[in-house]
Amino acid sequence: MMALELGVDVELVSLSDLMSVNPDDYGGHPGLKIPTLQVGEVALFGTQNICHRLAELAGRAEDRRVVLCHQVRRDLVRSAQELTWHAMSVQVQLVVGVRIAGLPAENVYFTKARRSLTGSLKWLDTHLDSVLAELPSPRDVSVFEVSLFCLVEHFVFRPTLPLDDFPRLRAFAATFATRASSQQTPFRFD
Repeated sequence: MMALELGVDVELVSLSDLMSVNPDDYGGHPGLKIPTLQVGEVALFGTQNICHRLAELAGRAEDRRVVLCHQVRRDLVRSAQELTWHAMSVQVQLVVGVRIAGLPAENVYFTKARRSLTGSLKWLDTHLDSVLAELPSPRDVSVFEVSLFCLVEHFVFRPTLPLDDFPRLRAFAATFATRASSQQTPFRFD
């Protein structure tokens, strides 16, 4: 989505097997994680790094209308970004551990993960209006907005917790879904 927002052409390569233990399936990521951005002969790991690099490729790395993580100066927004990334990670743990691997959902590891996920989503839902108000303005897009949209949409794609208790997150995602970048990058099984 950030590549589309920034007008940078990239080739999307999907991960077809989440149980793969081959780093090549993850674009060479030794930690077996996505995303990876291949720039020439170099593999760049991690969402924050990739967003920054895409902004550089677009010539917009210092453009204040594209809000990258290092440009955020408000602690509330920083905390919101951290909880968004945390919730993404926890949801993947639950999907892979319980749904795909078939491990017992009652295990304390997954019980704590669900509680952590619920707490993070509640915090984000409660503080969302304030967080959005504290983002630099005017802006075209922020890493926070893109990652939060992806988080909410991933719950629709891979239901883990019902989103009924998070009306602000659902409303935000519905609005953000009207962007061209959102419409061109739906979650789907390949």
